Amino acid sequence: MVIRRILTAEEPILRERAKRVTQFDASLHRLLDDMLETMRDAPGIGLAANQIGVGLQVAVIELEDRVTELVNPQLVRQSGEVIDWEGCLSIPGFVAEVKRHARVTVKAKDRYGKEFRVKGEELFARALQHEIDHLNGILYIDHLESLEELVRVTEAPSEVETEATAGI
Repeated sequence: MVIRRILTAEEPILRERAKRVTQFDASLHRLLDDMLETMRDAPGIGLAANQIGVGLQVAVIELEDRVTELVNPQLVRQSGEVIDWEGCLSIPGFVAEVKRHARVTVKAKDRYGKEFRVKGEELFARALQHEIDHLNGILYIDHLESLEELVRVTEAPSEVETEATAGI
């Protein structure tokens, strides 16, 4: 496994819609393994392939010792709204309050091409939406009315959760 460089917001690939995965082979498995190691090293709780320069619909999330690998993920159901702090490994040092759906259901494939659905609430729902946004060329700052809503991590109020400061 290789720790890859995480791209920052000015990189054009982060604004492009990632391509669907059609080959579920050893190269996809290596990509998923590298992404997990890179995310853990950062540290973060989620990472999309385009954040490491790979324009494929692939993301990983790790929360409470549970790893979720998502290939070609799609939001199929969402409900409720919640506003909470959010950060991003591609926008280091900043967080902001972002409105997201409180509960989501995502359809995706695993590393072997088998389709599955996963339901998320709270932070897991936020991470699912954040990573799917990445794969569609959307950054969390696009949900803000102004970049002035960004808060430097060193200035963040004490209620900002560690997950937000670590990045999704």
